[in-house]
Amino acid sequence: MFEEIEFERIKRLPKYVFAAINEIKLKMRQNGEDVIDFSMGNPDGATPQHIIDKLCEAAQKPKNHGYSASKGIYKLRLAVSDTYKRKYGVSLDPETQVCIAMGSKEGFVHLTQAITNVGDTAIVAEPAYPIHYYAFMLSGANVATFGLKWNDEYELDEEAFFASLKETLKNTMPKPKFVVTNFPHNPTTIVVYKRFYEKLVKLAKKERFYIINDIAYADLSFGGYVAPSIFEVDGALDVAVESYTLSKSYNMAGWRIGCVVGNSRLIGALQKIKSWLDYGIYTPMQIAATIALNGKQECVQEIARKYEERMEVLIESFGAAGWEMSKPKASMFIWARIPQVARHLGSLEFSKKLLQEAKIAVSPGIGFGNHGDEYVRIALIENRNRIRQAAKNLKAFLKQF
Repeated sequence: MFEEIEFERIKRLPKYVFAAINEIKLKMRQNGEDVIDFSMGNPDGATPQHIIDKLCEAAQKPKNHGYSASKGIYKLRLAVSDTYKRKYGVSLDPETQVCIAMGSKEGFVHLTQAITNVGDTAIVAEPAYPIHYYAFMLSGANVATFGLKWNDEYELDEEAFFASLKETLKNTMPKPKFVVTNFPHNPTTIVVYKRFYEKLVKLAKKERFYIINDIAYADLSFGGYVAPSIFEVDGALDVAVESYTLSKSYNMAGWRIGCVVGNSRLIGALQKIKSWLDYGIYTPMQIAATIALNGKQECVQEIARKYEERMEVLIESFGAAGWEMSKPKASMFIWARIPQVARHLGSLEFSKKLLQEAKIAVSPGIGFGNHGDEYVRIALIENRNRIRQAAKNLKAFLKQF
C-alpha cells in the first residue's frame, strides 16, 4: 500500500551482509545444533561487581527516576574529563568539550546528523566498521573510500595511508569536510602511534577538514602497546573529536554508555541535537558509569588479559588445525585472512560453509567493505575450551579442500 511513498534514506542502506550469517545461525540453534559463535563483538563477561552495586544503590533513590540530562549528568562528564587527564595528560572542559552518548555508535550517528549537510563528503578508509560510512549516507552525505594497508604486526602503513588520503582529498568533489579514523581498528585491529595523529592534525589544518576519531578499543591492548588519543597532539582540539565507550573496557555493552569529546564547536552541535532527540540515559546507570571511570582500573586490565589469553589459544589451536594467523596488538578481534585453499570462495561463502559444516560463526570481511573480502573477523567472545573445540571442528572442515 502507498507504494508511491518512498523512503529514500533507507533505500541508501544496502542489504545487511551479516544477516545471512545470523539467519543460518538462528536456524541451526533452533534445530538444537551447538554453534561456536565468534561473529559479534558482544562481550560475554560480567560487568564488574562494584559497578553493578552502585547501579543498584542509585536505583533505590526516587530522585534518580526522572528525566536525566541529554548531554549527560555533570559528574559523569567530569569523570570523562578526569579520565582523559589521567590517561593522556589532556585537559577537557566537561561543559563544552564532553557529551555523554548512548554508546559511541549513537554518539557518532547523532554527531553526523548534527554537522553534515546534504551533499557533503566524508572520507572513510576501508575495511571499516559499517556505521562509520553509513551514518554519513543516512544524513544525505557522500563517502569517499580508500584501502587500508598494514604490516605483519598489524601496524598501519602510514606512508600508504597519507598518500591515499591526499590523493582522495585532491580528487574528490565537493571537497571533503570530514575524515573518520578508528584505531585500534575495527575490524582489522590495526594500531597507530602518536606520530600518526601528529601528521593527521597537521594535514587537517592545511586542508581544512574535521577529524572524527573512534577509540572504542583503546583499553584492550597487549604486549606493551598503549593506544594513544588524538588529543595528545598539540592543536588537535582545534580540528577533532573522539568517541569512546565503556562497552568493551568494562563489559558494559548493554548499558549503552559512551561519550564524544573534543572540539567545542562539534560537541556543541552534538549536545544541541541530543537536546531535541532524547532525555538522556537513566541516571543510575550514569552514576554507576562514573564509579567505573573514577574507581580502580584493575578490572579493565583483567578484561584485557582475558582477551589476550583467548587470542593466544585461538591462534595456536587454529594454526595447528591449518589456519595460520598473526597476533594483533589490540582489540577483542582477530582479522584473519581466509586460508589459501578456501580463499576462492570469498568471505561470505566461506563464512557460510564454516558455519554450516564446522558450526563456527565468524563475520565475513565483505561486510566491512570491498577491501575486506579475503578476510573474516573473529571476535574473542568464547572461552578457551570452546575455542579448542572450534579448532577440532576446523581441522575436519579444512580437510575437504
